[in-house]
Amino acid sequence: MPATVYWGKQTAQALVHFNIGQERMPLEVIRALALVKKAAALVNSELGHLDAQRAGSIIRASEEIISGQLDDQFPLGVWQSGSGTQTNMNVNEVIAHRAAELSGSNATVHPNDHVNMAQSTNDCFPSAMHIAAAKMLNHDLISAVERLRNAIEAKASQYASVVKVGRTHLQDATPLTVGQEMSAWAYLLSGDVARLQQALHELYDLALGGTAVGTGLNSHPEFAERVAARIAEFTALPFRSHPNKFAALSAHSELVSVSSATRSLAGTLLKIANDIRLLASGPRCGLGELHLPENEPGSSIMPGKVNPTQCEALAMVAIQVYGNDCAVALAASQGQLQLNVYKPLIISNLLNSIRLLSDACCTFTDFCITGLEVNIKKVSFYVQNSLMLVTALVPRLGYDKSAEIARHALRDDVSLREAAIASGYLNAQEFDQLVKPEEMIQPGRT
Repeated sequence: MPATVYWGKQTAQALVHFNIGQERMPLEVIRALALVKKAAALVNSELGHLDAQRAGSIIRASEEIISGQLDDQFPLGVWQSGSGTQTNMNVNEVIAHRAAELSGSNATVHPNDHVNMAQSTNDCFPSAMHIAAAKMLNHDLISAVERLRNAIEAKASQYASVVKVGRTHLQDATPLTVGQEMSAWAYLLSGDVARLQQALHELYDLALGGTAVGTGLNSHPEFAERVAARIAEFTALPFRSHPNKFAALSAHSELVSVSSATRSLAGTLLKIANDIRLLASGPRCGLGELHLPENEPGSSIMPGKVNPTQCEALAMVAIQVYGNDCAVALAASQGQLQLNVYKPLIISNLLNSIRLLSDACCTFTDFCITGLEVNIKKVSFYVQNSLMLVTALVPRLGYDKSAEIARHALRDDVSLREAAIASGYLNAQEFDQLVKPEEMIQPGRT
């Protein structure tokens, strides 16, 4: 082993035995594991099971990992033991050797006996999974989604009074306002925030104290509650001891709930991205209702082209999240007997989804929504030429006569007004009294 590393034999063996792929164990998991080791050392010391000197050096070494000072000491990939044993031992070895160095004495710090005291990979790795996911949801994703929603709400308010053509089945429909159309996007995002927050609540249950199979063998009866309380203190998040450690080790329903919430969010974002790129299609040969920000040249061959690149990036992220969720759901269903052994795959995919969605929401807010503008001239043109304004005539003329007028206008390429007058069912004044797009955007027309 190189002289510059703190890891030991088990990490070195894992580098040989699990040389699979390029996906590294996420650093969020590594730092969460270090947080577990810090809390465990403190609690074991308080319970009289670990001497103060070793506990202090373990805590200091753990804090270096948490702060990112030792990121290069964690070379292992995702594809390893399904419990995450190799990564747990990687963290144990680095902490042990760094702690011994920090103590400045002849006292040894053992990776298993001291750093891993009262723990098993089977309970500390799932605890780290919950901690990592909860921190990323709290600090990154939820705030990013709320920021995007707020930007959309501001844009909806800006264009609240602009009447436009609605579309169903990708065909012209009755009018609504731009603000109403955008309010759907904001409302959907609010629902996704609520689902993320509900799923987040489940992540605060920690498996620590279950040790190997959920019984708590080799841990103090107070260890589980105390260590969860310490982690809550360190993170300022309401972590608590899981009420059933057997469930916590053998299944990961809580993480499935979070992944499902990210999938729901991905669906919302895909809808918004697709709506915007349809409405912005053109500028002259598409719908052209929206002007996209000109962030960069859209084409390497066509000068002046503005492409919906932010929409495309967001759509690709959404589709990736769907794939990640499928992997998480399948892996979480494979909890045989007392242990689910797909833990690294579950947390790697879930954190990837959270990270992608967080980043994509931020860039979409900054480089699409904030600079988005409505083409008022084009929107007004579509409203004045919409055949579906004929719906306002139905209460007066009935469905069949109104359909006759609409078909006439389309067949002869004349305005709805001209077709209505030609039908003899209405005169010009009556048509103008009945067909007022600005009055067709809410209930009350009969």
